[in-house]
Amino acid sequence: MRSDMWICVVGATGFVGTPLVRELSQRGDTCTVLTRGVRDPWRHKRVEIVTADLTGPGAWQERVSGCDAVINLAGARIIDPTKRWTASRKKLLRSSRVDLTRNLSLAICEAKDRPSAFLSASAVGYYGSRGDDVIDEDAAPGKDFLGELCVEWEAAAMDAGSDVSVALLRTGMVLGNGGGVLGPLLPLFKTGLGGPWGDGKQWWSWIHLADEVGLILHALDRKVTGPLNLTAPKPVTVNEFAEALGSGLRRPSLFRAPEKMLRLALGESASALMASQRVIPKKATATGYMFRFPSLYNALDDLLVK
Repeated sequence: MRSDMWICVVGATGFVGTPLVRELSQRGDTCTVLTRGVRDPWRHKRVEIVTADLTGPGAWQERVSGCDAVINLAGARIIDPTKRWTASRKKLLRSSRVDLTRNLSLAICEAKDRPSAFLSASAVGYYGSRGDDVIDEDAAPGKDFLGELCVEWEAAAMDAGSDVSVALLRTGMVLGNGGGVLGPLLPLFKTGLGGPWGDGKQWWSWIHLADEVGLILHALDRKVTGPLNLTAPKPVTVNEFAEALGSGLRRPSLFRAPEKMLRLALGESASALMASQRVIPKKATATGYMFRFPSLYNALDDLLVK
């Protein structure tokens, strides 16, 4: 794709979307941000804020016509300590992903001047818990709640049409400052109260925020289609992650959170923390992406304030 594109972005004000739109605008692309709110963290002449409720049809659908690509990063938080996976919560998790993505696909299909690419968020939760198996994009989906949710989510994106390049962004745990996975963990680890959870042997597939954004841009520019694992090439176990984070902060990481305690506190959503997913970015490597932060230690060295 050319470097002066017009991109519609949904979920742009979030942890990943904010730096993504910043990168797009700074390199010369124009972004139309479709959002419920009016917050503008960019204040850039190439960023247009359009207030819209994407859970239903509306005038916002017309804004898709004529753009080069649509990037969809929307979705309610999967793990929230204050919210268990009740029936109503699961309904919200599904509607904020599947229904919203389906509406976007419909807008793309009905556009007079259709975008040529649709990049839509998904997650490594697609694969379910797979023990020590090494997982690439060809692996089958899991049969648990998150696996089935991701299957529906991706199917909704594929409804955009056979003449549109659809990329399914299966994201791992994103490490960055100001949110993401490190947000709730840093306070515990900084006080010396952090540590592994469960038996710590489960595999954890992570990615630095800079590579998360970089891979999305890579998929956009290279017109990557189909599933794409947005994970670093070196997944770690939870034990290894806790040790690396404690070491980076120069704090002990001895306080293990037992699985029973997490299930008592979080209910069914604790299964997302217990899942073992040893995911590798096979397609990213095959299409020429060069990771800035391939290993956990250099990622944490970049992120943690000494």
